[in-house]
Amino acid sequence: MLTIREIRNELAHRDDLAAKEIGNELGLDPGYLSRIVQSFDEKGLITRKSLPADRRQYQLSLTAKGRQAFAKLNLSSQNEVAAMLAQLSPGDATRLTQAMATIEAVLEQRRSPPTAFMLRSHRVGDMGWVVSRQAAAYAADYNWDISYEALVAEICAQFIRNYDAAREHCWIAEVGGEPVGSVFLVKATDETAKLRLLQVEKKARGLGVGRALVEQCIKGARERGYSKMTLWTQSILVAARGIYQSAGFRLVATEPHRSFGQDLVGETWERDL
Repeated sequence: MLTIREIRNELAHRDDLAAKEIGNELGLDPGYLSRIVQSFDEKGLITRKSLPADRRQYQLSLTAKGRQAFAKLNLSSQNEVAAMLAQLSPGDATRLTQAMATIEAVLEQRRSPPTAFMLRSHRVGDMGWVVSRQAAAYAADYNWDISYEALVAEICAQFIRNYDAAREHCWIAEVGGEPVGSVFLVKATDETAKLRLLQVEKKARGLGVGRALVEQCIKGARERGYSKMTLWTQSILVAARGIYQSAGFRLVATEPHRSFGQDLVGETWERDL
C-alpha cells in the first residue's frame, strides 16, 4: 500500500489536485485516502476547497506548513540516497549511472512520439560544437577530465587542416535545426577507414540517431573505396558498443590504460566493407 510520504509527494508536485484524482492515479482505497486527508487536515498540512462542479469533491493544496514538512522529508530522502551511493565503488557507481540512463531512455521512448531527425555534412562552426559537447557529455556521464577535451580538439583540428573530401567526412545529426549528434569518417590507411567521435546528446537518445550516424559512416566508407573499417572505444561505453556490434563490427583487441583521469579498458573494433 502506498505510504503517506508518497501521497504528500503528489501534493507537493501538483497544485490543486482533487482528492478523487489522487485516489484514481495512485490506486488508493477511498476509505484509506479519506483517513489520510483527514489526518493531514488536522495537522494543518493541507487546505480543502469544494469543487464547483461537484460539492462532494475537494481540491487539495499543501499549506506553508505542509510544504515545509515535505521539504524536510525530501531532504531526508536525498540524504539516504546519498549515503547509499557513497558506499559504491567508482566502477559500481558508473554501472548504476549507465543502468539509470538506460531506464530513462526506454521510458522516454515509450512516453514520447518519435522525433524526426536529419543528417547533414559538417560546416563552419560544427567543430567547436563537437569539442564542447563531447567534453561536457563525457565529464558529466563518466567524470572524464579536461584532457579528453584536449584530445577531441586535436582530432577536430587535424580533421580541418588535413581534410580530404574524397576520403573523409563528418556528419552532424539535427533535430529541428539543432545539432544533437556527430560522427567522423577519417583515413587510417589507403584501405582502412576509421570511425571517430560518435556522440549523441542525451535528449536525442532513443531516436535511433547513433545507429543512423554509424550506418551513414559505413556507407560513406564504402563509397570512398575503403575495404575495411576500424574504431577505438572504451568498454564502459555500453550503448555505443551495442551499436557497433549490431552494425557488424567485431571486437579484436582490448588494452587497459589510464586516460582522462580514469582507469579504462580501450577496445579496438573492426569490420570488412
